[in-house]
Amino acid sequence: MPFRRRFDCLWCGQTWEARTESDLEGWAALCPECLGKADENGFLRARLRTALRDRAAAAERAAAAEMQPPGDWEDWYLRRGRFARGPVYDGAWSMELDEVTRWVDGLTLGGVIVELGAGMGWWTGLLAEKGELWLYDDDADSLDAARTRLMAHGLLAHLHQRDPLARPDKTADVVFAAYLLGRADSIEALDRLLATVMAWLRPGGSFVFVEARPSDGDQPIDGPAGPLWPRDAEWLGGHLVARGFGPVEVGSTRDAFVYGEAIAPS
Repeated sequence: MPFRRRFDCLWCGQTWEARTESDLEGWAALCPECLGKADENGFLRARLRTALRDRAAAAERAAAAEMQPPGDWEDWYLRRGRFARGPVYDGAWSMELDEVTRWVDGLTLGGVIVELGAGMGWWTGLLAEKGELWLYDDDADSLDAARTRLMAHGLLAHLHQRDPLARPDKTADVVFAAYLLGRADSIEALDRLLATVMAWLRPGGSFVFVEARPSDGDQPIDGPAGPLWPRDAEWLGGHLVARGFGPVEVGSTRDAFVYGEAIAPS
């Protein structure tokens, strides 16, 4: 049964309104009094079990949406439409997105800047103001959106439709990537991504990245290999150093993002 904000209790008929989407009452369609009698009644106990299962499944779907931005990146970043989760959550998200954006904007970058997996160009405007920007993405529609965004701000960049993880075709002073490392499903895959980044960079060049942060309760290192563990800030910083980058700065916002800058060896 889907979550219901307002409902008539399935057991006693009382009209009730849940406060938040985490309230079991809204998932079970039972008022608090009847929900509290679940130990004494088989029907109520079954409704409680189903509500717990449905709420957990909804939380997993929401977490998956957080970790993997979809094709409609604009709505995902701005928490519009199907990605809106209420003013409290969305307000906190916006503050953390602003925090990361200010961090990227404050970096001293220049020269040839390569953005791998540019998507619709959420970060492109910031980067285009800092140097000679080259965008790589395998989706033509996303690159068209990035081009439109650049033109709206009177900015220029070189746009290339191709696999962003293919062999580099130039040497860059900076490689920027949002949600690239999270594609790795194993340490070996992560190391291949880092090797590709290193191949783009001139000696002493800068790798700048933004990743989604794992939700509370994730087991990013010891659990099964998956897309969450490269986004653990402390572990990722150490792994970048172990793979030849240095110095390395990796930070995180309270809930949503891991971000950092890693310097290629001179």
